[in-house]
Amino acid sequence: MTKKPRLSFWQIWNMSFGFLGIQFGFALQNGNASRILLTFGADVHHLSWFWLVAPITGMIVQPIIGYMSDRTWNRLGRRRPYFLVGALLTSTALILMPNAPHLASFIAPMFIGGGLLMIMDASINISMEPFRALVADKLPEEQHTLGFSVQTLLIGIGAVVGSWLPYMMGNWFGVSKDAGADGLVPDNVTYSFYFGAFVLLTSILWTIFSTSEYPPDQLEEKEETEKPKKFFIPSIMVKLLLVQFFSWFALFSMWVYTTPAIALKYYGTADANSTAFQDAGDWVGILFGIYNGVSAIIALSLPIIAKRLSRKVTHSLALAIGGISLLSILIFKDENFLIIPMIGIGIAWGSILAMPYAMLASSIPAKRMGIYMGLFNMSITIPQIVSGVFSGLILKYFFADNPVLCIVMAGVSMMLGAVSALFIKEKHV
Repeated sequence: MTKKPRLSFWQIWNMSFGFLGIQFGFALQNGNASRILLTFGADVHHLSWFWLVAPITGMIVQPIIGYMSDRTWNRLGRRRPYFLVGALLTSTALILMPNAPHLASFIAPMFIGGGLLMIMDASINISMEPFRALVADKLPEEQHTLGFSVQTLLIGIGAVVGSWLPYMMGNWFGVSKDAGADGLVPDNVTYSFYFGAFVLLTSILWTIFSTSEYPPDQLEEKEETEKPKKFFIPSIMVKLLLVQFFSWFALFSMWVYTTPAIALKYYGTADANSTAFQDAGDWVGILFGIYNGVSAIIALSLPIIAKRLSRKVTHSLALAIGGISLLSILIFKDENFLIIPMIGIGIAWGSILAMPYAMLASSIPAKRMGIYMGLFNMSITIPQIVSGVFSGLILKYFFADNPVLCIVMAGVSMMLGAVSALFIKEKHV
């Protein structure tokens, strides 16, 4: 058996660099989709239903792409063809999303926006899933935590700039923040999406041209006696499902309801076409950038902490900090102090992006890495679907239309994830 050689930090950086662009686009979507859809006329009670297209699409696309990429080999390699196709499609969707009103001749803009949200997420998933598999393809087992932590670092960098860009465009570079008319997206948001398309495409091209892949025969040789040949579900994957459910239920609720929650609590408005609501949306972008920035800062410390405490304890601790931080949003009276809980959410986010994949990658066969990572993605999409179906009803019938309580619900869910993580029996490396 030939062991995979250790890679240098910069080799790992190059192979993961495309994730910076993916998360740049993902951050623009997360930070602005709710306000774009509300601007187009969506009802806040139905907002989570529009967001359902993202996890449903991911649940379908990622296992298919994983299966296909396991069996692909051409001049671009095994995973890289999917990077390129996903980048081209996502860039196109980013350009079209804020222009939905101009495309609406016979269909309401919010439905076009919802459709583009689905296309964008499907396209992101085409690129994202093979990036997860590439880390496990290329790195020896003892470097898995470092590999996924570098991805987290790049995700954080991309997400900070992507989240902050509409605010920077409007407040630093003088781009108009006024939509001009009801149902139109402000220029600062529109131009941010254009720039996001450029960053996503160029960063993925960087990985494509700077990183080689093992041919299938070499990959099989390197794992020849390491893993069983039959398809199986590792017990650690089963244990991770509950942790992932609570974690991603919390994240989805946070992404959907933070903008209307902050607009109502701190800006005193629920009118999506008001200037105050748009200011709230810009501030949410800043806050989301902060938690993503924190995740980038702590990313490279995760392997060190995990080595001392174990991966599961590290993950549990991070989720607990995130849960407490979400709950604390209820008590702050000034929106500027929301920077504090964003730090804790960033710690949880950094761990969510790295620890589950590091624990899982060491337990599955390399030549089926794509399909396993694709199937594991269902632990991300299913809780988002559950949240999307029920959170709007919970908001209306249990929370008296107060979206701040949806953020509190997210905090409780993340705390449950922290407890669940302690029951994982991980493989020690």
